[in-house]
Amino acid sequence: MLSLNEGIKAVQFARNVAESYVKNKKILPSDLRDVFNQKLGVFVTIHTFPEHDLRGCIGIPLPIMTLKEAIIESAQSATRDPRFPHLSENELDNIIIEVTILTKPEIIKVKQPQEYLSHIEIGRDGLIVEQSFYKGLLLPQVPVEQGWDKEEFLSHTCMKAGLLPDAWVDKDIKISKFSGQIFTETKPRGTIKEKRLDGSDN
Repeated sequence: MLSLNEGIKAVQFARNVAESYVKNKKILPSDLRDVFNQKLGVFVTIHTFPEHDLRGCIGIPLPIMTLKEAIIESAQSATRDPRFPHLSENELDNIIIEVTILTKPEIIKVKQPQEYLSHIEIGRDGLIVEQSFYKGLLLPQVPVEQGWDKEEFLSHTCMKAGLLPDAWVDKDIKISKFSGQIFTETKPRGTIKEKRLDGSDN
């Protein structure tokens, strides 16, 4: 778990990286130590402000590089999310940056597909669905923001993987869950808070 101060540094660094990348400039120096040298999964999400529409969301789900390296990779990639036009310099004053630190995914083991429902908690878990070379991930905040129940969450994660909505009932499907710690700007370059999915905030 990151402290609020570390979360603030993570978001500030992600914005630094995103803005530098869009402006084609070098990343400004940063004094990131301790947890930022640990290997952790992370996602960087960009929303428009004040509409809060999704503008980009890319991440490194597995702890395969240091948090600092993962933020750099994710923040740069989020500005060029293939689902959207590349982020432009004139948009930088009208976006908010969100950073989600991930726990290591764990495979949900069940005997019957319906058992998945009892292993998933909305507001706590993110999901990864894998089948053959298809793979999809949705962060814990997505079903909360969309108002989905557990079955809808499973179905939408399957669709994110390019599978049919009911693919989660297939025997050869692999479903993993993880949790996330979310830090976000409240307005462009503004106050940064920890966002809790139960509605409370730091």
